[in-house]
Amino acid sequence: MADLRLNLGCGAKQLAGYINVDRFGTPDVRFDLETFPYPWEDNSVSEIELHHVLEHLGQQTDVYLKIIQELYRVCQPKATVHITVPHHRSDRFFHDPTHVRPITPVGLSMFSKRLNREWQESGKAFTLLALYLDVDFELTHCSYTPSEVWVERYPNHVSDEKLLLKESEVYSNLIRDVDMVLTAIK
Repeated sequence: MADLRLNLGCGAKQLAGYINVDRFGTPDVRFDLETFPYPWEDNSVSEIELHHVLEHLGQQTDVYLKIIQELYRVCQPKATVHITVPHHRSDRFFHDPTHVRPITPVGLSMFSKRLNREWQESGKAFTLLALYLDVDFELTHCSYTPSEVWVERYPNHVSDEKLLLKESEVYSNLIRDVDMVLTAIK
């Protein structure tokens, strides 16, 4: 069981070496990810893939938070959760009526006990979700896929992530996707 890997919300993109899970189609396991508890044991999963999935789940806040708790529960210590989502300021996010929640690096950082304690000690006004929910994920990777608009607008700065992030605070549609990795701290 040391290498149990889940591809949650796999759709038609099934991955070799993973248990492919979806509510629809012909996955290895047919399961609704908004149903609890998940059918895996505590601390049994070493890796989870959520490729363009999390933004479709948890329209009600309590359901979204329960999803995070279930992901944490099934993760082994140091398990990784790979998350790819459309950028929250991209029309790709808004055009799909099945997208129910923007997923951002700051939002996922709220599930870090280390950061929650830092925020608490410094008096920052962040919701201490990791402490409230007893989960602990560190955001260990975050990268951005520039959009075609960015490439056309800034052809000499395509790989300048600092400029990309600064400009995306003002302009929409500059970032296509956000790739993030959470690591379970147990």
